[in-house]
Amino acid sequence: MHLLKFSSEDCGTCHRMSHYDAKVAEELGCDFVSVMMQDTNAYRKYRKVLLAQYPNKEGMGWPTYLLVSNPEADFTIHGELKGGMQKGDFRTKLQALLDA
Repeated sequence: MHLLKFSSEDCGTCHRMSHYDAKVAEELGCDFVSVMMQDTNAYRKYRKVLLAQYPNKEGMGWPTYLLVSNPEADFTIHGELKGGMQKGDFRTKLQALLDA
């Protein structure tokens, strides 16, 4: 499983969560991919995944995490986490997505 984080350089919540989100994802067995909206190469690479969940980007949170299998080919989205949360909540919610 891959956890794709869609975020912005201008987002304070995204920055705060970057202190623990990758570590928690890796501890739970996910490959973590940070996709900054300002990083055109990374955004282009994973744009199709984001637009499958949010065709016009309405309803996204900052940050938005998508749990995806095979993100660079025929991907499947298995769940999402949106918005800011504490480390413990992030771990609990991500584990619930992985268990589902």
